[in-house]
Amino acid sequence: MRIKLIIIMFFWGSLLSSARAEDVDIGGYVLTDWRVRTSDGQLLWNENRLNLEIDASPVDNAHVFAQVWVRGFGGTVAKSTADLMGHDKRKLNPWDLILREAYVDLYEFLSPNLDFRIGRQRIAWGTADKINPTDNINPDDLEDIWDFGRHVPTTSMLATYYWDEVTIYGVFVPSFTPAALPPPDWAAALAGSLPALGGDIKPSVVSDELDLPGRSLKEQASAAIKVSRAVLNYDLSVSYYKGRSDFPVIKKVILTPDESGGVEAHNTLVFPRMDVLGVDMSGAIWDVGVWAEIGVFFPEEVQAMLDASALELGISEFVALSDDPFARFAIGGDYTFHNGIYLNGQFIHGFVHELGQDALHDYLVGGVEKKFRNETIKLTMAAAVEVPDITDPGDDYAIVGMPEIAYYPWDGSEVKIGAHLIEGSGHSNFGQLTGMDEIYLAFKYAF
Repeated sequence: MRIKLIIIMFFWGSLLSSARAEDVDIGGYVLTDWRVRTSDGQLLWNENRLNLEIDASPVDNAHVFAQVWVRGFGGTVAKSTADLMGHDKRKLNPWDLILREAYVDLYEFLSPNLDFRIGRQRIAWGTADKINPTDNINPDDLEDIWDFGRHVPTTSMLATYYWDEVTIYGVFVPSFTPAALPPPDWAAALAGSLPALGGDIKPSVVSDELDLPGRSLKEQASAAIKVSRAVLNYDLSVSYYKGRSDFPVIKKVILTPDESGGVEAHNTLVFPRMDVLGVDMSGAIWDVGVWAEIGVFFPEEVQAMLDASALELGISEFVALSDDPFARFAIGGDYTFHNGIYLNGQFIHGFVHELGQDALHDYLVGGVEKKFRNETIKLTMAAAVEVPDITDPGDDYAIVGMPEIAYYPWDGSEVKIGAHLIEGSGHSNFGQLTGMDEIYLAFKYAF
């Protein structure tokens, strides 16, 4: 870890030494975030983060940017007194170093109309609020399930060509990166069910392994293109992504008996190829901001095998993912009233991990906020309702409430206290998290 930090500091120090002081901007923030489960008082989240950003233009027609996270998730991992001794305190106070972004921009590269960016970067596409069906270049980051819209930056090349009022984007990503999944306490929201064979088999132990794509560019690489322009008072774009799903799909299930008379399941998971045709727009109708976004997904079919021969139930095959196209979309709007009340609403068909037409759920999300005392206090009430089908809700549902109070005592500072309240039943994703209500306290200072 220390070696990584030294290398990063040396690289950026060497690069920035050629830049003028007035062309270098160093900033970031410090964040502390605590979350406690209300049912038993368990501390579920204890993050302390230093976000450091370097933004510079060392030469004409060039720009460099880097973002580094230094994080500590409180709580010791020490197992013996030996772990408490010596100068290395990583078991007493674990921390990690994450290089989020590090890229170089070259303006007017080879042509006055062409910009080029290379390096580790976040390429965000789409116009919807945080849940974007066309945003598929970077894998989803669900480490913090409440940080909607977070993605993992990846090493890639981005070319931007300006042709009159049309902008054309081309992206090439040489290697594949899976999505980051949430901690075990929250993983139930993404868990699928095993196919039944000879009755409802519920394994007592489940293990898995990932069958990652081969190391060649043909297996690893992905690419995307987008064309955008303004039409009347609206921004419109059409995009196409060719790559893989960043969420795994079951390819093989092996069921075996365990010593206690139960059943163990071992799953092999793959990342199928996935093409996405996207269309999005944003603009305003009178004073109401509006947006709409749709992604039509063309998945590779995954034929899976269920091996229960050890249970004397034989071997069977099933389709884990059909190659039938399916669509995720989001449509919404926002409005600020004359008294300062801000209203936001959005309808979403299909969450980020839902693959296949039968897996798509409907989500109605809304929020209202109001600032007081010269905008030093902000009250927010957000809520979401999930059902498998908005036209036929049935008994599967989830309701999530997210009240929050934020206080801004000084420039750049923010103190938040709030809650995540969950109620649901049936097979809804967030309904699986019923009983995981939590309250949180967060402090952030930007510099």
